[in-house]
Amino acid sequence: MRVLTTTCCFLIVTMAAAISPAHAQQPGQPGQFDFYLLTLSWSPEFCHGHPGAPECSQHRGFMVHGLWPQFNNGAWPADCQTTQPAPTDTSPVANIMPQDILPHEWEKHGTCSGLSGNDYFALIRKVFDSIQIPSQFAAPTRSFTIRPAALKDAFEKSNPGLADQDVAIQLNSGRYLNAVEFCLNKGSNPTPMPCANVKDVHGGTFIVPPVR
Repeated sequence: MRVLTTTCCFLIVTMAAAISPAHAQQPGQPGQFDFYLLTLSWSPEFCHGHPGAPECSQHRGFMVHGLWPQFNNGAWPADCQTTQPAPTDTSPVANIMPQDILPHEWEKHGTCSGLSGNDYFALIRKVFDSIQIPSQFAAPTRSFTIRPAALKDAFEKSNPGLADQDVAIQLNSGRYLNAVEFCLNKGSNPTPMPCANVKDVHGGTFIVPPVR
């Protein structure tokens, strides 16, 4: 049975899938990292095992899991000691991120961005809005099978300037779409760039569960 265990485990499982086991978090300083990793989780896969989760009542497709500072060596900074103020306004991400993960995302990842809490969540909104979701992923009512190359091609056709090496795919149980990730450069207007040491899926096929 396809279950991710708990809502908190949703955070851990997706993050673990994004980085190979040889890599881990390491001490970091705010603003000192190589690129951002935007993770869009496929909500129907999570909600299959957690239909009562608050975000599942929205019947969404992709939702933002996080915008994570990353190092080129595959590690990532976490829980940075920052002098930037914590967020007081998370309204920009109210309809694109599960509300219960926001404190975790700020404390573990946002503190390493070098931004204030409000600016960090505003940047997440800006980056999310810059990604055009292909029509077949908008709200599919039936599951479908797709190859990794076909998913990347769909995103590239919807997002001129995006290339295969800028995108990574994460699966759950090796069969079901769990997340699509985008590597973005640093700055106030992040744009796609080649991923460095981000786990990806290349061959075979996988299943995209429907939005319910």
